[in-house]
Amino acid sequence: MKILAGRVEPDSGSVQLVRRARASYLPKELSELPPGSLIDGVLASVPGRSWLESRLASVDAALAQAASEAEQVELGGELAELHEELAHHEELYGRHRAEEILSGLGFSQESFARPAAELSGGWKMRAALAALLLQDPELLLLDEPTNHLDVPTLEWFDSFLRRSRKALLLVSHDREFLDRQIDRVLSFEVEGLRSYAGNYERYLELRAAEEEQLQAQAEKQQRRRAQMQAFIDRFRAKATKARQVQSRIKLLEKEAVVEVREERATVRFRFPEAPRSGREVARLEGVSKSYGDKTIYRELSGQILRGDRIAVIGLNGAGKTTLLKLLAQEIEPDSGSVTPGHNVVTGYFAQHHTERLDPEKTILQEVHSLVPTEPQSRVRGVLGSFLFSGDEVDKRIGVLSGGERARVALAGLLVVPSNFLLMDEPTNHLDLDSSEALIDALTRYEGTLLFVSHNRSFVNGLATQVWEVRDGRIDAQPGDLDDWAARRKPEGPMPAERGSAGSQGAQARRERALEREQREKALGPTKRAIAELEQRIAELEKTKNEAEAQLADAALFADPARSTPIVKTYQDSSKKLEELYARWEHKQEELAALETNLG
Repeated sequence: MKILAGRVEPDSGSVQLVRRARASYLPKELSELPPGSLIDGVLASVPGRSWLESRLASVDAALAQAASEAEQVELGGELAELHEELAHHEELYGRHRAEEILSGLGFSQESFARPAAELSGGWKMRAALAALLLQDPELLLLDEPTNHLDVPTLEWFDSFLRRSRKALLLVSHDREFLDRQIDRVLSFEVEGLRSYAGNYERYLELRAAEEEQLQAQAEKQQRRRAQMQAFIDRFRAKATKARQVQSRIKLLEKEAVVEVREERATVRFRFPEAPRSGREVARLEGVSKSYGDKTIYRELSGQILRGDRIAVIGLNGAGKTTLLKLLAQEIEPDSGSVTPGHNVVTGYFAQHHTERLDPEKTILQEVHSLVPTEPQSRVRGVLGSFLFSGDEVDKRIGVLSGGERARVALAGLLVVPSNFLLMDEPTNHLDLDSSEALIDALTRYEGTLLFVSHNRSFVNGLATQVWEVRDGRIDAQPGDLDDWAARRKPEGPMPAERGSAGSQGAQARRERALEREQREKALGPTKRAIAELEQRIAELEKTKNEAEAQLADAALFADPARSTPIVKTYQDSSKKLEELYARWEHKQEELAALETNLG
């Protein structure tokens, strides 16, 4: 990307663009934006504007001081041409177009005049993207452009790119976004840079066919070479066969051996089993949360049940990360309550957790510190599944890339088993293979999952519910991201996709939704019975604990009239609890059997 953009010079060879073609580059990480306001910085990014404005001022000043009529006519003509050129420039790359793009990327009208330096990292990336789109280059170079875009903005950006007829070179870990945008794959393989026609799905098919063919060629060659070697070994000492032996020896020496490509190392793991939680995993009641003058939530209520797979979406700043922090009890609500359910063990992954890793510790030390009583061999095994093997576990955290740090944080989730996973943008620093491995592991995860992600393939691969955060509330809807998008666009299907890509998984998702509905119908009565039992158990445990606290006071027994009913309450609640615990265990076994039968 950097070589094509002219940011890095190649050691040899050359890069050439056709005459007057321009390439614009959006890097994965942005250093800084031009000084001044947001709108001025975006406008100034278009090549030629600054020169035109400077030349206009210069000619205007020269015209005011022109001494002769001929000079005035010449300068006046140049001034008119410059004004015409600037008007044309304004039509193509002017304020109206810049504001349209900024609005599409989620900026409010009020933010246009805001100093660009005040923007957060994610919004700076959007501003850089707006500048790039305004430039309207012949070649767009985009390196992970969706990393800082929320789902509504990503939909706008996706549609914008599909309408564009410009050339596009894209690096992305979002499989669905790739398939919607591309019609060719350039892949760095062990034998060099390869080109494949079609989308990513097609690339996988073609690559697998290549590897299968290569394997067959290698096996055929090995059999033939073994036969030739056997002939050489058998007749080497016979003079009558000397010429044939030498001929075969030369053939073996000259022949290029077909090498089978080694399978690339990829992340492969599964989440460990954790204790089964109660039916209700978490409850939010009347939760309000503000940061200074900015109110994020007001009187928010919601419930998360065992087995839910909830994708949290919404505009940046709407409160998605705040919701996860509240559920993880990293922060407290200003009012209301966040209550975890019975036997819930929470695991939490967030991008800011990678910043908390100790840069002086090794990978092994960092992860082992989470489970200091466990043998190092178990931790090494987990790290190995995240591609940290051998001496690599002794690397210091401080020298790791963003993707490597993300894998260390994910490894931390595996060494401490949990039945309620909270994940905030888990794929942001993962490559496509690692991202799909995470989807695969979470598909097999038996606990409850609530996650924030803008990665369409990640959400569609996992979500059974979508929680859209907006205006301090949660709009909960069943299904995945495609279901959510379809409800927002009742007029019909999504626009035609770029190239040959299509919504190939729509039918599969509908089948999954039907399967979930049938499953819930079969399991519903037992789940409701368990929930009622858990509610009664919670009430009785509270009664028993209150009685126990009173009975701890020895002075109480001096007055039998007071102590006798409290003792009876304690005994009755204890007896009843034993009965309810037994019924709860029986219902849990019944539910487990039903789930096993349903598969």
